[in-house]
Amino acid sequence: MKAAAQKDGPERSCVVTRVVKAPDDLIRFVAGPDGVLVPDLRRKLPGRGVWASLSRKAVVEAIKRKAFERSLKAKVAVPADLPDMVDQLMQRDALQALSMANKAGLVTAGFAKVEALVGSGRCLAVIAASDGAEDGKRKIGQAIRRAEAAREAEGLKARMLPVVAIFTAADLELALGRAHVIHAALAPGPAAEGVLSRWRRLVRYRTDDTAASDQNDTEDTTEPAGPNAE
Repeated sequence: MKAAAQKDGPERSCVVTRVVKAPDDLIRFVAGPDGVLVPDLRRKLPGRGVWASLSRKAVVEAIKRKAFERSLKAKVAVPADLPDMVDQLMQRDALQALSMANKAGLVTAGFAKVEALVGSGRCLAVIAASDGAEDGKRKIGQAIRRAEAAREAEGLKARMLPVVAIFTAADLELALGRAHVIHAALAPGPAAEGVLSRWRRLVRYRTDDTAASDQNDTEDTTEPAGPNAE
């Protein structure tokens, strides 16, 4: 295993690549009471854990190599749809975070209100339904660019607002408890930061955006190397 960069806090290694990372760059799995492997997104479930890089590709590869079973050193049933299960749980977690941010009063919905919040400089992120009209997406992009131009004119540091565009209108309607949600915006606050944190993890998982150190050799080994279990 190649040396990992020094980081603060606990570290674990990916069961596939053996690269040592911080927990935020990994997904923890444990064997449930019924002996079936389950994702532990909150890292709170009891029992011996095994870690995989925050990447769908890594989870698929771990299943293919039977790496979960070897690392846990126990008979464990690994669901064939585990990669999809992780995706669904992560999306549900992100939408639950959005619902909490809404209850905290940090979500604004409706194109005009979103545009106004973006222009005010008090917007943390924009949310756009993935199945929304292209014209609406274009107008939101224009509003963001206008806000950035205004900041630059005032001599402020540019900061391109993140656009969360992976949820459908139906997802947003359910999370926010209102109909016809195509555009929304997040105001600054801890709950809103939680939404962005979960969104970024989900995007990384879907795009296999692992750390550069994961691009080294990933040849299969049968013996654990590094703290990939706990």
